[in-house]
Amino acid sequence: MNIGNRIQQFRKEKRLTQAALASNIGVSVAQLTRYETQGVLPNAETLSRLAMVFGITIDYLVNGTVNEKAENVLTDARFISLFKEVESMPDQDRETIFKLIDAFIIKKQMETLLEGKN
Repeated sequence: MNIGNRIQQFRKEKRLTQAALASNIGVSVAQLTRYETQGVLPNAETLSRLAMVFGITIDYLVNGTVNEKAENVLTDARFISLFKEVESMPDQDRETIFKLIDAFIIKKQMETLLEGKN
């Protein structure tokens, strides 16, 4: 879900028309329509006003839930599925997995450094 979809969703949840929301945040209905449907991003001041009207944080408005944010960053469906499984594990198991991932990343970085010196 993108920011336009979230603006539209929250507007509908608050039972606001586009005209009412546009008036509340100080933009035209045409501009609000561009935010909701055309991928136009609101400026910082407008984001702040939208968040206030909806009673949410700017981060939540822009990025959505933690899962939405991860799905926007991660594109590999298998990674997303695996990370969701790890999220539900006990803290000790999660910490072990994080250490394994960290160790593997460090190993790859070292290999890259050593290859560059040869």
